[in-house]
Amino acid sequence: MMQNLPSPAQPLKIGTRGSLLALWQAHEVRRSLQVAFDLPQEAFEICVIKVMGDQILDKALKDIGGKGLFTREIEEALLDGSIDIAVHSMKDMPTQQPPGLILDCYLPREDVRDAFISPHVARLADLPQGAVVGSSSLRRRAQLRLKRPDLQLVEFRGNVQTRMKKLEDGVAVATFLAMAGLNRLGMTHVVRSAIDPEDMLPAVAQGAIGVERRQDDARTAQMLAAIHDHPTGLRLAAERAMLARLDGSCETPIAGLATLDGDQIHLRGEILRPDGSESLTGSRSGPVGSAADLGRALAEDLLSRAPADFFSWR
Repeated sequence: MMQNLPSPAQPLKIGTRGSLLALWQAHEVRRSLQVAFDLPQEAFEICVIKVMGDQILDKALKDIGGKGLFTREIEEALLDGSIDIAVHSMKDMPTQQPPGLILDCYLPREDVRDAFISPHVARLADLPQGAVVGSSSLRRRAQLRLKRPDLQLVEFRGNVQTRMKKLEDGVAVATFLAMAGLNRLGMTHVVRSAIDPEDMLPAVAQGAIGVERRQDDARTAQMLAAIHDHPTGLRLAAERAMLARLDGSCETPIAGLATLDGDQIHLRGEILRPDGSESLTGSRSGPVGSAADLGRALAEDLLSRAPADFFSWR
């Protein structure tokens, strides 16, 4: 039995963003730890931390600093001891953590697919010529431009509720969200159709929740090991190794998805020109123990086929 477990008098502090989805994720981490160690809810404290990415909603992510906008303030709180762990949507996470922090705990992955959402149209293929589609994701925008260059794309940021309101107000006729977040929020009723990864490869680590900690915190490391989902860890090892070698950020349209089949792992990847004029795809398979190596090898293959200006705007 572990010694020095959290208690109502000395709770474990869980850092999170303040959106409904982020809070759901933090509560799920708390619930998992409660079950694993038979602890009361009061042994944990949810600490909401404001991040810049949630405060600046009128600009594209690539124009204000990329993925770190959703993590920087939370990681600073982790480093200065204000919180004990940080809960993140893994698709928002940079591939490198600040010195002193480590990310080695993942909850079981949810649905990886993108959801097509529209008050008027049932499927992406049914959108009329020149329809206005809202998305803040450079990956989705590039994939859409590749499939449907006739569409008009507009910036579409904010939480789920904000984006639904924009659709109601006619800012766009359709948008996309992650199925995972909608499942977690009990909002699948807004989904017109889920998009098969064969048609639209998702973002790296989409649908996964990660828990970050201080590297020298042995107690927390032991606690998080008890709730870590090993299959999700293997899949993300491959996907994030690919992303790291591709230098993925919010300015580079990259998609990737790893799947497990027994002791084998299969990884597919895609890189796109930001204007959607070209896409390069590839895949690698091998034993699960080589997940990260497969990711790096696939990235090298894609880079070897991409012109030097591939990620530049034309």
